[in-house]
Parts: sequence; C-alpha cells; structure tokens
Amino acid sequence: MIHELISRNRSYRRFHEDVNVDIQTLKSFIELARLTPSTRNLQPLKYIISNTKETNEKIFPTLAWAGYLKDWKGPEEGERPSAYIIIVVDKNITQSKPEHDEGIVSQSILLGAAEQNLGGCIILSVKRQELAENLNIPEQYEIALVIALGKPKEKVIITDVKDGDIKYFRDENAVHYVPKRAIDDIILEIKP
Repeated sequence: MIHELISRNRSYRRFHEDVNVDIQTLKSFIELARLTPSTRNLQPLKYIISNTKETNEKIFPTLAWAGYLKDWKGPEEGERPSAYIIIVVDKNITQSKPEHDEGIVSQSILLGAAEQNLGGCIILSVKRQELAENLNIPEQYEIALVIALGKPKEKVIITDVKDGDIKYFRDENAVHYVPKRAIDDIILEIKP
C-alpha cells in the first residue's frame, strides 16, 4: 500500500482545473499534517487553503513551474491547480525556519492526495512578498512553500537515470518522465 502511494505521488504540474477539491478534503490533508512529527514538537507550521477561482488566481502568478522545462511557462488555463495549500511558519512560535518539518508535512499531504486519486506539486519558487500581499497574510507568518493540488491531467513515468542526467523531461506526447537513480547507486557499503 505505501509503496503504491509513494509511486503514484509524483510532482504533477497539469490538472483538470474544473475538478474541484472540496474544503473537507483539504482539511483532511491538514489533519495528516497535524499528526506528522515536528522538530522538538514545536508545531510552528500553519496552513492557508484555497479552492476558489478568485483566490487561486491570486496565488497562481506568484509561482514558478518546472525549472528544467525551459520552454514551458507553466500550466495553461484549464490545466491549473484547483486548490492550494500554503504552508507558513508562525514566527511567534519560532524565528528559525524548520525546513525538515515542511518537507515531512508536504509528503504527508501529498500521500493523502494520492490516496484520494489527486496529485500535487511542492513549489519552493514563490514570489513570497507578492503572495503575502495578494492574500493579506500578516507579517507574523513567513511563507515556506506552496502545494498545488488537483486531479492530475498528465501522465508521469519514473525512468532510470542515464549518463548521470537527473533532469525530468517531456516527450512529444507531453508524457512527463522523472529519472531516478538505481538502488545500487544510492546504497553505500562501508566497512567499519
């Protein structure tokens, strides 16, 4: 079960924009994040959820998509995410950025999405100041990352790394390929 969920949990960048992700589903993903371990159990992360066209249109232009795909500007209208979760750090709880917490809760959220036959993409390339202004996010909260969510509209295939090239790519049919290193290449054998 977990192997299947992790295999389905890819970085999707094109969605069926007309397929709504309802608030209860988004809250169920936040519940998974809430239950996820936190460094020193500080639990400094808070979440802003969006599933309305009006708010989504304030979020979308602040995001950069797929750095390796140089000639692709991001999803076209009709293929954009139908929901977002913005993860913020509450600076009243901690002044240091708990980067490990962000990654762990993001994985929990995306595994929950995969379980619901949804998909998403963790986006770190965010115009944070613009997004904070667009959504009137108080200065107390520092934007860590944005998770784009929706019903995937693209096929993503895991493939083997060739000649050390780990860059994802698309073929002529817009199938997205993600090269992964072989298991023997990532396990280190040491002799104490």
